[in-house]
Amino acid sequence: MKSERARDDDAAPPIARTAPPTLLYLMKQVELSVRAALDDLARPEGLTALQYTALTVLERHPDLTAAHLARLSFVTAQSTADMVGTLLDRDLIERHRDPRDRRRLVIALTPEGGRVLDRMRPQVTALEERMLARASTAQSAALRQTLELCRRALHEDSSAD
Repeated sequence: MKSERARDDDAAPPIARTAPPTLLYLMKQVELSVRAALDDLARPEGLTALQYTALTVLERHPDLTAAHLARLSFVTAQSTADMVGTLLDRDLIERHRDPRDRRRLVIALTPEGGRVLDRMRPQVTALEERMLARASTAQSAALRQTLELCRRALHEDSSAD
């Protein structure tokens, strides 16, 4: 006959009460899922998700320095140098003198880079729609607005340093 203590040891462990995941954790999980899906979409074009991101940044902000491209693409200066070299070799971007300051070299999207983005646009739109499939139109709009507010708040905080 087992002692009282032995029976307690054999019992199932108590169910732990877990807190819901933090918002930062959920955002990171979404980021990782999006990154994996973007890698899958970009692979047939011979790109990585980071290279695709850099091209989209240059589409919205032409004539960036490599340092500014790195900041807007969320990569290190070293990663950007490697990425810029690859994209230059593929004629997806070009480097030229800044028309406003001839001392600076800037990077811009080439017509071929634009064509790559145009080919990928329907698939990226479909990915975004899949990500938001369970949200209403109002919820999707609210999410976009809230994320933009978060981005601005963090940007203002980091630029105040």
